[in-house]
Amino acid sequence: MKIISLFNHKGGVSKTTTTFNLGWMLAEHGYKTLIVDTDPQCNLTALVLGYSSIDDAAAFYEDHPLCDIYSCIKPVLEGTGRVLAGTPMETSHKNLSLMCGNLDLSEAETQISVALATSTAIPAIRNIPGCIGAQIRMTAEEHGFDYVLIDMSPSVGALNQCVLMSSDYFIIPTAPDFFCAQAIKSLTKVLPRWNQEVTPFRNGSFLYPIPLNPPKFIGFISQKYRPRNGAPAKSFQKWIDVIKQEVEGILIPALMPIGMSVQHDVFESAVEGEEPYNLANISDFNSLIAQSQKHNIPVFALTEDQIEQSGTILANMEESRDGFLNTFEQLALDVHSITEAA
Repeated sequence: MKIISLFNHKGGVSKTTTTFNLGWMLAEHGYKTLIVDTDPQCNLTALVLGYSSIDDAAAFYEDHPLCDIYSCIKPVLEGTGRVLAGTPMETSHKNLSLMCGNLDLSEAETQISVALATSTAIPAIRNIPGCIGAQIRMTAEEHGFDYVLIDMSPSVGALNQCVLMSSDYFIIPTAPDFFCAQAIKSLTKVLPRWNQEVTPFRNGSFLYPIPLNPPKFIGFISQKYRPRNGAPAKSFQKWIDVIKQEVEGILIPALMPIGMSVQHDVFESAVEGEEPYNLANISDFNSLIAQSQKHNIPVFALTEDQIEQSGTILANMEESRDGFLNTFEQLALDVHSITEAA
């Protein structure tokens, strides 16, 4: 079982849609897959189940106890009990399940932050940082999942720190712009600091220790660009190249010495046709995303009827859909190959 987080503290980079689409494709390849919503905004939950399903949040969580992480770690946060294994929600794909988000998860941010800054000698507090990762791993093992993909919020708070540091691997989704290039620079400082700060919580005597080995970076995804003749338009390609340079030039040198990145040769042998560490280029979904959200399925799984167009527009959208199908098929294969080899 492998736990992979999708993280970038810069928002608007399609983390949620990528988590859903990649998770579905892994499921399509026969891997039992769990997608986890750790963003209190619950966008992944809404995308998978439909916004109408969670209009009445109180009724939803009452009808589906332990379907979300917050409900499962609440006993630890309140000091009244232990982590509970979750009951993931079924989705439209038989091999894909969802651990829902919960707005109340934002309340855990302060408690986790205090716990990280407080002495590990206090039993009531020292198990808080590792409880989320322990809950996800416990749920995945109990239900026999092969892959877990975590959709994280765009922040550098304590919640994300503990989620990422409890993962096995992580992917950084990016958009081709100045702000994403700046975000990569920021992560060269944030990630090593996070790794250092959780070291005291990697104590095997704790009930819920942070894993001894930090997560490994397996690559970034360039997305949300507009293509021209099958490739990113020149203005977008400029920033894709800048981000590649930042990853190779400053991020990898910051991560490699602390064991937080796969080696160059591992990536090159596992991912054919791409230079380290560019996992995939995914163009803007355009109007397909609206239909995906309407029908709660990935863009590449939309049928002709679900696209709801005709003539030339339908033909163009089907061509685009098929392109995304090929892209996510290859991405799923590459993610599997690199995590098997790492």
